[in-house]
Amino acid sequence: MRHIRETQSMAEVRPLFEQQDVGAVEVFDDVGQAIGVLTQTDVDAAVREARLENQVGECLRYRVTGDSPSLDIADVSSHGFDHEPLRSVLNALHDGVYITDARGITVTVNTAYERLTGIRRDDVVGRHMADLVKAGYISKSVSLEVIRERRPITLVQSIRDHDKILVSGMPLLDNEGALRYVITSVRDVTELLRAKHAQEQLAQIRRMREAYDVDVRIDDQPPWLIVSPQSRACYALARRIAPTQVKVLIQGETGTGKTLLARYIHQHSERAEGPFLELNCTAMPEGLLEAELFGYSPGAFTGAAPRGKQGLLDVAHGGTLLLDEIGDLPLALQAKLLKVVEENRFLPVGGTEFRHANIRLICATHRDLQQQVHLGQFREDLYYRLSVVPLTLPPLRERREEIIPLLNHYLEHFNQRHHQDRCWHPESLELLAGHDWPGNIRELINLTERLVVSATEQEITPHGLPHVPASRERPDSPAIGGGSLREQVTELERQLIETALATHGTTRAAAAALGIDQSTLVKKTRRWRCSRSA
Repeated sequence: MRHIRETQSMAEVRPLFEQQDVGAVEVFDDVGQAIGVLTQTDVDAAVREARLENQVGECLRYRVTGDSPSLDIADVSSHGFDHEPLRSVLNALHDGVYITDARGITVTVNTAYERLTGIRRDDVVGRHMADLVKAGYISKSVSLEVIRERRPITLVQSIRDHDKILVSGMPLLDNEGALRYVITSVRDVTELLRAKHAQEQLAQIRRMREAYDVDVRIDDQPPWLIVSPQSRACYALARRIAPTQVKVLIQGETGTGKTLLARYIHQHSERAEGPFLELNCTAMPEGLLEAELFGYSPGAFTGAAPRGKQGLLDVAHGGTLLLDEIGDLPLALQAKLLKVVEENRFLPVGGTEFRHANIRLICATHRDLQQQVHLGQFREDLYYRLSVVPLTLPPLRERREEIIPLLNHYLEHFNQRHHQDRCWHPESLELLAGHDWPGNIRELINLTERLVVSATEQEITPHGLPHVPASRERPDSPAIGGGSLREQVTELERQLIETALATHGTTRAAAAALGIDQSTLVKKTRRWRCSRSA
């Protein structure tokens, strides 16, 4: 908007209105303070009254002083907006209505405006909009913008410094095109903005849950796969402590199924309907890890989102948060995590107020945390608070009873995924059962998928296996006697079926574990019994 000095003559500023089609300009004093608004109406009056030689300050009909308006300005009844039935029509509208004349003088407001803004009609009628802005009633005036621009304008105003209203101003012209009034409609958007912010937060939570949710469709194992005494004891203890809120520390080598055990605890807890999220403490640098876990406030650091960001401690509300590889958590973050464990509250990055954490915390690691405590790499107080109930998953080489059931389970899984019909050769199962599996279940899963997609024949034979060194010690491997290859394979098959029957108790469960039909298993066992009796 153009501006002029109060010491300029009306003749000097007149071309501004005539040549550049300006509707209003701000007027400043000698020290640069805005003192009012000079409008086209003021210039027209100076022309009619032959006062073009006068200074702008002398012809300015309205000054931003905060004083009550003069009588001729305050007398607004002549405009007719307060007469019936127009008055009742305005008051019947749900949206607020604010009307000013061409100079920016308030003519009337309806009752909806008073309700939406809390500003009384008697406080604004007869006063100039610039004065109301200066007095703090509103943050900015759409009416003055319409007078200056002579076109419809929409903006958001702040009322009492916190409520937001959407204001749309429309110029009302007479038959000759001269501006008569500015009609402004007002709508409260405070709740709308709050709802928008809540929607943004909800979308943020949804994105984070999708990013950190644990997909166990591949790693998922049916209960009948947990057949070794070590695994059964571990899962039995997990089942007993699941309904409680105690802290759990899951330890075991990489790939032993720690995430699966954590989800098992979650699914059997009171938080089963809530989210189950996982954060790997080695996946990102310390600064980013802190922001992801605790969230941050608006403007917490350069590049931060304007509205801040919720951390996983917020996003996992009502559910379970798994901190994988907790042994690699930096010491600085261990101190903040201790606050969460002890008091269920935390401080976002850059925040000044603590937030409540309503989560169940489960931690997992492949490291020896006691050794790390001894070396000063892990806080001792945090260790004892996290390991209220320690659970240890043994490596796959110590639970060989599960190897063949796992191989059959994942062979069927990847057959369905890749539309194949592979099957194991008994000798292949023997070789894989003797493998030490240093990568544990994860190695077994990856190898099975690799063989399903790369095998050249339907049956996966020993020739199709990659170099898989057998275990040096194989106390659980069945002893193979002499004889032809067919006889040795038959003997191995018999021992595998007998082991499955002893483990599972029923022919149906044993057949499912071995990946064969129950009728096939029954026929084979009958044939062997008949051959023995003979």
